[in-house]
Amino acid sequence: MRNIYLLLLLLFSLNSYAQGPRVLIVTAHPDDETMFPVTVFKVTRELKGSADLALITDASGGYNGLVASSYYGLNLVDSATGRKHLPLIRKKELMASGEVMGIGNFFFLDQLDDYYNRDEKPYLQGKNWDIAYVEKKLDNILANGNYDFVFCLIPHEGQHAHHKTASISAIRAVQRYKGTKKPVVLGGQSQNKGYTFQFTGLAGYPETNVLKTAPVFEFDRSHSFGEDKKHSYMIVADWVKAAHKSQSGDMNQAMHRGDLEVFWYFALNAEDGIAKTKALFDAVSSSGYSKK
Repeated sequence: MRNIYLLLLLLFSLNSYAQGPRVLIVTAHPDDETMFPVTVFKVTRELKGSADLALITDASGGYNGLVASSYYGLNLVDSATGRKHLPLIRKKELMASGEVMGIGNFFFLDQLDDYYNRDEKPYLQGKNWDIAYVEKKLDNILANGNYDFVFCLIPHEGQHAHHKTASISAIRAVQRYKGTKKPVVLGGQSQNKGYTFQFTGLAGYPETNVLKTAPVFEFDRSHSFGEDKKHSYMIVADWVKAAHKSQSGDMNQAMHRGDLEVFWYFALNAEDGIAKTKALFDAVSSSGYSKK
């Protein structure tokens, strides 16, 4: 019975993605995509799907490039220097990261990457960002993209305000979408095995509530395989992180960490998207050098 179930699930997956799944990633900053790069890599490289990325900020923040200052010949821990040079540098780095992941199109919305804080309200209310412009752009991207899935960061309370605003904007864009095929929107992050983090929704934003009956979807990028078990998909995550040289402090801390890419299923997707999402992650887990 179990073998029959697996066969049916595989057939469902293949039929659902005859052309490969289409994914839109919505993030606030270059390097946010390092939370789930292997899932994207597998979608584009192994499932023959596609992925696009919408970047909300202008990438002018992030002054932790102490070692990168030598690489670029600029003082990248200085905010004035960063404001001038980081937008171009970080967008180029994102495109290098995207080359690894197989990103097809980049959409730059250029809202000010002003400063670190956790209060998303001024951004969502249009005081710090032109949120009407962000909404219009995301609506147009969804209308033209024919996406199966939208990936964003999980908008938990401890997140940067920019992260929360980008994710809530992505969720709301899916809510507004009037097309015949509404994409499934998922919130993701990387975590170590044995994690205890739980998420049910961000207080005050019911659109971020997760569906209690849906599983949490995971991909284990640390699983070893091949000769002497010295290979794993962690190397893909490291390739992506290494592209963000201007963030040498943060990336140094992040290298070869985070065993799992974990995704939560938002309630607005309803029950009927669970099977589609399960088929995606079963296909991701069984493609390439899968865990046997």
